[in-house]
Amino acid sequence: MFGSKKDNSVDPALEQVGTIIGPGAILDGPLTTKDSTRIDGTVNGNVTISGALIVGQEGKITGTVSAMNAYVAGEITGNVSAPQGKVEISDTGKVIGDVTCKGIIIDENAVFHGNCEMTSIDKSSAAIAKERAVADKSSEETTEEKKGENKEENKEENK
Repeated sequence: MFGSKKDNSVDPALEQVGTIIGPGAILDGPLTTKDSTRIDGTVNGNVTISGALIVGQEGKITGTVSAMNAYVAGEITGNVSAPQGKVEISDTGKVIGDVTCKGIIIDENAVFHGNCEMTSIDKSSAAIAKERAVADKSSEETTEEKKGENKEENKEENK
């Protein structure tokens, strides 16, 4: 615990967990809640959470998952949807299925087998990236031109 360099802090929005499925608990059927939920047990069915979903290291979900944000340290077998939020798969997490989200974080040693579709990508940010690439290229060309001009000037000075 002391001297651990890994940051185990929890997002402040997640501190208000209203529903907990504890270790050893098994829920067969769909789970729907309006508040943030932590699952440390097993859920066999679709999970729909209006808030954040935290799947603990011992947590397992078999079914489609929909949440504002999803933090996976356990296992999800099924598609995960967080179109307005992010999905984070920790180093102990495993997601087998497609993910739809605005942002995704996949730690080293995490398992993700499926496709990822990013939502709400601003075309303006793509345009900005393109503009930066063009600007970088033109600045490189300008630098090369200046180097060439300096060589020409040095040749003339040496004559």
